[in-house]
Amino acid sequence: MFKKLFGSSEPKEKKEKKVLPWLPLQTVRQLDEILERSKTKTQLVFKHSTRCGISRMVMSQFESAYNLDSSADLYYLDLLNYRDVSNEVGYKYQVMHQSPQLLILRNGVVVAHASHGAINEIDLAKYS
Repeated sequence: MFKKLFGSSEPKEKKEKKVLPWLPLQTVRQLDEILERSKTKTQLVFKHSTRCGISRMVMSQFESAYNLDSSADLYYLDLLNYRDVSNEVGYKYQVMHQSPQLLILRNGVVVAHASHGAINEIDLAKYS
């Protein structure tokens, strides 16, 4: 009865957190490189606001669900520290800014994008 009320004193197993192969997106010049690379390999851009609880929650869910066997390149954009890059993403890729946001690029164009909880509904396997 006390274990139910106060919890067990036995240590709980912690899940090992995945470490994703994030590539930092920090310069506007990288946006052209990403477009070029998308012609031969799927490119993912995750725009994240480090001050936003929703963005943090969605990112955590994304990391938990992400398949490490994916062949896509995975870019991380801290949009608060790299506001100019974030602004250019919207202009260059013709996608309205939102946060958090995931963009999928193939063959030189954005083939899918989502924001907030819809990010985790995208079937990334379709684009690999």
